[in-house]
Amino acid sequence: MKLLTRHTDYAVRVLNYFALHSDETVSVAGLVKVLKIPRPFLRKITQVLNRKGILRSYKGKGGGFMLSADPGGIYLADLIEIFQGPFILNECIFKKRACPNQVACVLHRKIRTIEKRVAGELEAINIASLVRKGG
Repeated sequence: MKLLTRHTDYAVRVLNYFALHSDETVSVAGLVKVLKIPRPFLRKITQVLNRKGILRSYKGKGGGFMLSADPGGIYLADLIEIFQGPFILNECIFKKRACPNQVACVLHRKIRTIEKRVAGELEAINIASLVRKGG
């Protein structure tokens, strides 16, 4: 089980870069060079972040993307939701219908408690707290 998918990891890297270079407009080609993220992933990620209002796109010569949201207001939990869907550590084997044993299942209750704790930690991490000064 992975906590973060490749898309979410790359999105964090992109936003970390933009937080460090908040006054710059950077093209996808420029991001590919600096971050070494494959172009198809990067294009999709920047488009999604633009649609969500986290990045702003600029067209034409000198165009690209720029951070449009405060790095302190962009939380890891939100990025997980955007790129992975709802945060769930464990899905019951009865994926298509509700598990008839959810209320009585001791394991389900324990995993749900752990899930809430981890979700709380993820909700406390924002891009500003991840920015590494100096690169």
